[in-house]
Amino acid sequence: MDAIMNRRSIRRYTGKDVSEDLVTELIRAAMNAPSAMNRRPWHFIVIRDREKLDSVPNFHRHAKMIEEATMAVLVCGDLRLQDNMGYMCADLGAATENLLVKATDMGLGTVWLGIYPREERMAPLSKMLHLPENIVPFSLVPVGYPAEKKKFEDRYDKGRVHRDGW
Repeated sequence: MDAIMNRRSIRRYTGKDVSEDLVTELIRAAMNAPSAMNRRPWHFIVIRDREKLDSVPNFHRHAKMIEEATMAVLVCGDLRLQDNMGYMCADLGAATENLLVKATDMGLGTVWLGIYPREERMAPLSKMLHLPENIVPFSLVPVGYPAEKKKFEDRYDKGRVHRDGW
């Protein structure tokens, strides 16, 4: 519960490398997300290539922080495994959230960069990473050791809770 409550979008990183063991744990957490009909339509691309990371802000104007991250994970969906994008978006969103929460639990910082359904973001990533046509880039998560600390903010809003109807 602490990781869920303390997860925040981190946009400043120390530059310290994230070990492969930690990356495996992040992706293991992501792969244990629920998915419609247990289709698990995900694939994950670990990006450490500095040139590739640094090129992302050229087509994603909210991605400047990736230049400080030592790596990122691209969460992708496979249209052969789940052909309904509504379900696949829910599945990939759950996988992304699991990755974010696990990173917080391990002392890492992350931020969720939306990719799907923005073609101006999807196309350059697909080209740069040589994605097959059946693979849809969904979210990009810069990962690193945080160089900033954000305070806890309780986001519970009882005005958004309804009982037995609106």
